[in-house]
Amino acid sequence: MPMPWTYRHATREFRSFLGDAKERMSLVSDNSTYTAVDAVFQVFRRRLTPTQVMMFADVLPSVPRAIFVYRWNPEAAPVPFASLEQLTREAQRVRKDHNLTPDNAIEATAWALRRHVDQRSLDRVLDQLPDGAVQFWTARVDDPRELEQRIV
Repeated sequence: MPMPWTYRHATREFRSFLGDAKERMSLVSDNSTYTAVDAVFQVFRRRLTPTQVMMFADVLPSVPRAIFVYRWNPEAAPVPFASLEQLTREAQRVRKDHNLTPDNAIEATAWALRRHVDQRSLDRVLDQLPDGAVQFWTARVDDPRELEQRIV
């Protein structure tokens, strides 16, 4: 079996994903963008069981997958989804002294992520997750072609 594309081109793929997120969030540094994306992942992950975490991680590109599970405590009990505003505030509290996470961080991360995954696989997994998961990963666009999977 050949090496999966996402492993062979992990750096290029991650740079493209991070660049999309940075642009959508109007941030100026990779560090602040990474912090925002990591916070969004943590907020989402807190709402899943271990099995659900792994189902979701399985559809992510290799570096976002690693970020998604980094320092995860699989023994923590899932918490319920809240309003998008509450979830955003939660993301903004992650590493609060070094966090420039904007109010659109969840939507911007969803937008960037959808451009870098097989959306049918992502949607199939989201449909199996708790209520709130689909809304969390919704990217608002005027033209659906904006979310076409990027080949980097």
